[in-house]
Amino acid sequence: MSSRRTLTPPSWLPVDAYILALVGTVVLAALLPARGTAADVAGGASTGAVALLFFLYGARLSTAEALDGLKHWRLHLTVLTCTFLVFPLLGLASEGLVPFVLTPELQAGFLFLCLVPSTIQSSIAFTSIARGNVPAAICAGSFSSLTGIFLTPLLAALLLGSAGGGFSADSLLKIVLQLLVPFLAGQLLRRWVGGFLTRHKKVLGLVDRGSILLVVHTAFSQGMVAGIWSQVTPARLGALLAAEAVLLAVMLALTWYGARRLGFGREDRIAIQFAGSKKSLAAGLPMASVLFGAHASLAVLPLMLFHQMQLMVCAVIAKRRSRDPEPVRDPDGTDAGPLSHPAATVTS
Repeated sequence: MSSRRTLTPPSWLPVDAYILALVGTVVLAALLPARGTAADVAGGASTGAVALLFFLYGARLSTAEALDGLKHWRLHLTVLTCTFLVFPLLGLASEGLVPFVLTPELQAGFLFLCLVPSTIQSSIAFTSIARGNVPAAICAGSFSSLTGIFLTPLLAALLLGSAGGGFSADSLLKIVLQLLVPFLAGQLLRRWVGGFLTRHKKVLGLVDRGSILLVVHTAFSQGMVAGIWSQVTPARLGALLAAEAVLLAVMLALTWYGARRLGFGREDRIAIQFAGSKKSLAAGLPMASVLFGAHASLAVLPLMLFHQMQLMVCAVIAKRRSRDPEPVRDPDGTDAGPLSHPAATVTS
């Protein structure tokens, strides 16, 4: 039977079950927000979940592989520049949208999404589908995540100011204890726990996602109890989606055509585009819970919407690039290099 006759969603339009779980968690928090003692218990569990997440991040990151990837430093520097310089500059420019398009709270969340690191898994997956430089995407995503653990909280403190809770000694201590200490502990213990994590990566993946769902429920429960969701009207939500669509389009175009101007071949440009235009929901949500506290629900809303938008748009781009003829030539007539890469070819 032809795949066109089935009732399954088209392959270029991913229906992410995890996004559905996130939406369900938000609805649950809206209907049954944690209050009183339950809120205290959920807050403590959320704090522990964030620490566990960053411990696992540290234990999984191979320092040897990251150091080996430094030989392609120009590509990684380009991705880091897009992630932690160009994105934040565009986020700062969004201040011009207040108050007519975005509320100050939504603009703070919009700026925060511009500060978080890039993704790893989806960057690798889309680079593979498009037959790009997968090893470069792996290293670029790893470097971005590692850099973001240190740089994102500092950028948030510098650029968000009072909207992010300020940069007090208490907020610094929370960042160190909940993010950096568990991450460094994971790195130190990696030689002993790395094999266990590899053997049980599916189960631990569920732990990762379950922990993030707990963080989301806690944050949105606090928002419901505080009554801050009355600020998000359908018109504001539509304006936020439009602003994020523009942001994503600008970064996709900049990473693709900018990388070509810098002299990168097609495979490298694919890795730069997918690693340099995305933002990590898994890293951003726990950080927001630490940095924003009771206001985390509005802060993470732009990131949650952007995450699904980037998945859908990048899936379409990756599928189209996978059908490019070989060899691929740039509009100026120069050969962009061979289409396939021995380490990047995958079967679908």
